[in-house]
Amino acid sequence: MGTVKKTSKKYVAANVASKTLKKATNVTLSTDVLKDARSLGINISQACDEFLRGLVGREKARKWKEDHADYIKRCNQIAEEEGGALDQWRSF
Repeated sequence: MGTVKKTSKKYVAANVASKTLKKATNVTLSTDVLKDARSLGINISQACDEFLRGLVGREKARKWKEDHADYIKRCNQIAEEEGGALDQWRSF
């Protein structure tokens, strides 16, 4: 959420949460959802940005796991065969 800072005699909105650049774009939304969101005072751009940021993060994580699945499988196989490096000091 942004804050308002007084600069000279002008008020400037400052985005505290992020300093990322933004680009205007067009999206197509369901009219009923758009109407309800506006009536509730929801910032459409911010809501879309936050949702898309989360979606991108989850997809990157899924892709990373997919790309490294063979390595992770091999590491788990080695750990199962040879045990952990510190197993001799483990008390449980």
